[in-house]
Amino acid sequence: MAFLARRLGFYFAAFMVAITLNFFLPRWMPGDPTTRIFMALRGKMRPDQMEMLKKAYGYDGSLLEQYGQYLWKLLHLDFGISTVNFPEPTSSLLFYAAGWTLFLVGVATFLSLGIGLVMGIYSAWHRGGFFDSVFTPINVMMNAFTPAVVALLLWYAFALEWAVFPLGRAHDINLVPGWNWESAVSISWHAVLPVLSIVLVNFGSWHLGMRNTMINLLNEDFVVLAKAKGLSDRRVRYRYVARNAILPQITSLALSVGFVFGGAFISEVVFNYPGLGKFTLNAIESRDYTFIQAQLTLLTCSVLIANLISDVLNVIFDPRLRTSGGH
Repeated sequence: MAFLARRLGFYFAAFMVAITLNFFLPRWMPGDPTTRIFMALRGKMRPDQMEMLKKAYGYDGSLLEQYGQYLWKLLHLDFGISTVNFPEPTSSLLFYAAGWTLFLVGVATFLSLGIGLVMGIYSAWHRGGFFDSVFTPINVMMNAFTPAVVALLLWYAFALEWAVFPLGRAHDINLVPGWNWESAVSISWHAVLPVLSIVLVNFGSWHLGMRNTMINLLNEDFVVLAKAKGLSDRRVRYRYVARNAILPQITSLALSVGFVFGGAFISEVVFNYPGLGKFTLNAIESRDYTFIQAQLTLLTCSVLIANLISDVLNVIFDPRLRTSGGH
């Protein structure tokens, strides 16, 4: 418990630093929402009306005053009104976009982790064999690709040239999403390329990480003893080696959440997917402070919660953290 208490204190401090940066980063960019609106109206708004607009959006005071209002609203889960989609509340846009992004990230992470761990276990147990010699170098190469390159190649090949999959969107344009078979098929079909673009970049790292960790454990005393006792290869592989090798992967999973979200953002822009990536790009271009702040806060919470879950799972799977207080 002392270990988890220290981690909670660290995460709270990290959260405060993150939400402070979330406030200042958009304001360090040139321009502001009201100036963009003023320029878009091309002289139809008087300067005094612009000042009233700043006051309405809460941008009229000093940075310190705005920061205080930002913290107060955040404490009440009030993200304000979107300047791009006025008068739509930022929270409704955020959770709409987050739903699609979490769908992509959840499916892609599940597939990447499952494929990578299975390949890593098999490669380590048969190291030097055909599978290990062929697929390990391929995954090293795939791991070096960026999500943008993979997404663009998939879009060009399978959506534009061969037209196997849709060019973009999350579902058919005439479909109203619902809990029915037609919606499930349409949403799944439109998600194939975005999910594949994330999986291809990510599963190689799980393969390499699991493989290397297992190889380091194969010569440990407890593995040698298990083999000497005549236990089956399957039991030694999964109950002794893989079970211990998966602990570092749990930590890596939490650390990779931000990277996976970043890959999802790029895929959403390439495939015109209505997730956080597309909405955030529009918000940055329009200097929509409220949506940028809300999106960064959501991303920060996701990463911190993922790391907290990782710490809890490590305490569950590793008795040393329970008995030694994490030392």
